[in-house]
Formats: sequence, structure tokens, C-alpha cells
Amino acid sequence: MVLEGKSRVRLRHVDAPEEGLCGYKEAKDVLERMVMGKTVRIDEQIPDQYGRGMALVYAGNTLVNEAMVASGWVRYHHDISSKTDVVKRASETARNERRGVYGACQSKENLKRPACNIKGNIDKSTHTRIYYVLGCAQYSFAVVEEDIGEQWFCSEEEAQKAGYIKAKTCK
Repeated sequence: MVLEGKSRVRLRHVDAPEEGLCGYKEAKDVLERMVMGKTVRIDEQIPDQYGRGMALVYAGNTLVNEAMVASGWVRYHHDISSKTDVVKRASETARNERRGVYGACQSKENLKRPACNIKGNIDKSTHTRIYYVLGCAQYSFAVVEEDIGEQWFCSEEEAQKAGYIKAKTCK
């Protein structure tokens, strides 16, 4: 979010889809409706790992961080603040109710292009790109999360060109 003086502040506890990914436009629209042209209050501002400011942001009495997470168009990002529990609960509700990215951007089946059923996942701890084909042990459990850059592929060659490697548990 860019403030009036052109300074930037990131929302604590919030991880939004990057531009070009599923949910980006929706998250941006929700945020703009909440803050554009309004006076906001910044609380508990700290630097992130890159030195950028992160804060709890209020528009009137609304905690923007919580409202964004509750919309489901952004993911909860663990952080310690006076509002950690409130924001985390909003995230759990959004996920359970499949709001925002949890319904629109994450799936076990490719409903848009059913013939393209190779699942490209990104390991969250190593950032390794792995793909699963039918017959792989984890295939039925793997969820493609397009809001974080995971993809569906039509062929193994397509997955490999995109930098994905076949899961070791595949036959």
C-alpha cells in the first residue's frame, strides 16, 4: 500500500498473490475499496526481512489486515503482533469456507482444461518445483495452488520446460 507521502507500508500477517497470479486483481480490488481516499492509521510498524515497513493498518475502526485475510483473497502470514490471534482466526474461517483464493485458485482437478491433468506443485520449504502425473502416490492429495504460482500442465515435457521435476513417488 502506498501512503499519501509516497511511502510504502506492507500489511502485517498478509501474503497477497503476486501480479499475474490467480487472485491478484481481486486482492488489489478489495484493498483499494477499503483504503482509497480514506484516512488510515498505522500501528505496530516494524521492518520486514528486507527493511520494508510492515504494519497493522486501520481504516476507521476496521483492521484492514484482518479484513483482507477474512476476504480469502490473501493468505495469512505468521507474525507476532497484538492482533495475531484475530487475524489467524479470520484466515482459518476463510480457508474453511473456501473464500477467495481457497475456492477460486486452489483445486485437485483442472476444471478449466480437464485434459491437462498434470499437477505442478512448489515445495514450500525448498521451493523445488515437482510435478505429479496420474499414478503418482500423492496425486489424489496434491492441490494446485495457482495463487502461489503452481500450475497445471498438459504434458510432462511442458512441466519440465517450466522447471518442474517428476516426483520420486511416481511410477
